[in-house]
Amino acid sequence: MKRIFFLFSILLVSFSLFSQQTKEKKAGWHLLDQQQDGYMGISLAQAYDLLKNKKSRTVIVAVIDSGIDTTQEDLKPVLWINTKEINGNGIDDDKNGYTDDIHGWNFCGSKEGENLSRNSHEIARVYHNWRTEFEGKKEKNIPAEKKFLYSQWIKAASIIEKDFEEASKQLPDYTNFLNALEISSKTICEELSVKEFGPLHAKTLLNSNKNPVAKSAALWVDVFSQTTDTSIKHTVVIKEISDYKNTLNNKIKRKEDKPEDTRGSLTKDNYFDISDRFYGNNNLKAHSGDHGTLVAGVIGAVRNNGIGIDGIADNVRIMAIRAVPGGDEHDKDVALAIRYAVDNGASIINMSFGKPVSPFKHLVDEATKYAASKGVLLVHGSGNDGKDISKDVFYPNPIFLDGTKATNYITVGASGDETTGGYAASFSNYSKSGVDVFAPGMFIYSTATDNRYSGADGTSLASPVVAGVAALLKSYFPQLKPEQMVRILTTSGKTIQGQVSLPGEENKKVSFSTLSSSGKVVNAYEAVKMALEMENDSKKAF
Repeated sequence: MKRIFFLFSILLVSFSLFSQQTKEKKAGWHLLDQQQDGYMGISLAQAYDLLKNKKSRTVIVAVIDSGIDTTQEDLKPVLWINTKEINGNGIDDDKNGYTDDIHGWNFCGSKEGENLSRNSHEIARVYHNWRTEFEGKKEKNIPAEKKFLYSQWIKAASIIEKDFEEASKQLPDYTNFLNALEISSKTICEELSVKEFGPLHAKTLLNSNKNPVAKSAALWVDVFSQTTDTSIKHTVVIKEISDYKNTLNNKIKRKEDKPEDTRGSLTKDNYFDISDRFYGNNNLKAHSGDHGTLVAGVIGAVRNNGIGIDGIADNVRIMAIRAVPGGDEHDKDVALAIRYAVDNGASIINMSFGKPVSPFKHLVDEATKYAASKGVLLVHGSGNDGKDISKDVFYPNPIFLDGTKATNYITVGASGDETTGGYAASFSNYSKSGVDVFAPGMFIYSTATDNRYSGADGTSLASPVVAGVAALLKSYFPQLKPEQMVRILTTSGKTIQGQVSLPGEENKKVSFSTLSSSGKVVNAYEAVKMALEMENDSKKAF
C-alpha cells in the first residue's frame, strides 16, 4: 500500500502546485513589463510606445495547428480572407487546387467535409509499419538511403518497449488502488447520502463505529492529505487515477496492436506521393478543440476592442491551416501546410506541435527550404517533455538531413514568472544548441472556442508569443528578412540572472542561460528598439 500511495502522490503534485499559485497568477501577464508591472512579460505596451510614430502594414501569419474556431468573436475580424475565392460556390476560383479556401485549409479530412477527430501517434505508426523490415537488423546492414528511417524505427521501438515494460509493472498497482478507491468511495457516499465528498467529509467518519466506514474514511483522508486543496472532490481523484490507468493500458496495447489508419480512410491520398496534395476540405472548426484557437489569439486577437483579450500584433491576419488533429501530425500534411502558407502569402508560420520521430522528415525539410527561398519565418515550440532536445530530438527541427541548419527557423522554450512557479517552465524542453530563446508559456490566457477564454500552459503558447512579436516586427519593419528577425528576437531578449530549476528535474539547479543558445526571454520592447537601431544604421549607410 505504501508503494501505491507513493505512485499516487506523483499524480497529485499538480493539484498541490495549482492550489498554491492560483491566487497569485494574473491573466495577460505575458504582455507586461517586469520593471513597471512586476511580471517577466514581453513589455508590449513599451514596444508600441516606441512605434507610435511609425505606420504598419498587414502581415499574414499562418497557424498550422488543430484548426481554428473561425466564428470566435475576438478572432473573426483578424482572420485571413482569400479574396480570390468566392465563398461557398464550390468552385476553385483562384485555381490553387483548394476549393473555397476562404480562411485557410484543412489537410485532415475528406473532400465531403468530414474531419479527422483523433489521429494515431507517430511512434506507433513507425514501430508497426517498419517492424518487419528493421527488427533484429544492425545499422551496418541497412542501405544508406534507409539509415535515417532505420534510426527513427530504433527510437520508436525503444520508446514502445520502455513504455510497455513500465506500464506492465505499474498497471496491477493502479488497478488495485482504483478498485479500493471506488469501493471505499461508494461506502462513504452511502453513509453520507451524497454523490461526492471532499477531505472534511472523510475526516468526520474517521471515528465511525462501523468498521468498513472508518477504514474507507482513513483511506481517503490519506489520499486527500497529498494535496492542500481542501475543495477537491473524490470524483476528481478517481477520474485522475482512471485516466492514468487508461494511459497505462494504451501503452501496453500500443506494442501489441497496429494503429488504425483513420487519416488515410478520410483523405484518400497517396501518402507516399508528395505531389498528391489536393485533398482535405475547408472545414477548419470541426474537431479542432481549443488548441489552435488559443494559439491564434496569442498572436493576433483584436487589440483594444474591450472584448476578451489583446493579441500581440496589431495589424495581422491569421491564416488557419489544420494539419494537427489529436494524436500526432503526419509529415506530409505538415510539409503541404507549410507550402500552402507560403504560396498564399504568409510571412510567418507558427508551429505549436511536434513528436519524437519523423519518418518522412525530408518532406518537411524541403518545405522549410522552400519557405526560406520565399523569405518566410518558421516559429516552433520546443516541446513539453522537460528534456534536452540536443540529446532527445523533437521534430520538426531546423537541422536538415545533410547536417546543415535552416536560417529561417526559431525554436522556442517556455518561460514563466515567479507567480507561475518559476522563470523556466518545469515541462519545457531545452537545449544550449537546439533551443534559440524562451518566451512566456505558463498560464497564457487566450481565445478559446465558442467565444470562451481560457488559460493554458505549454511551449505551444510560448511559440505564438514569439510569432506575435515577429509579426509585430515584420509589420513595422517589412524589410526584415527571416534571419534578421531571428537575430533580433534572440539577441535583444531579457537575461535572467541566477539559477532556475532544470525542466524535468525540479531539484537540480542550473543557470537559465544554459537552457537555450541565447540564454534569454524574448522581449518586444527590446526587439523593437533593436529593429529601430538597425533601420537608422541602414539609412546612415545611404
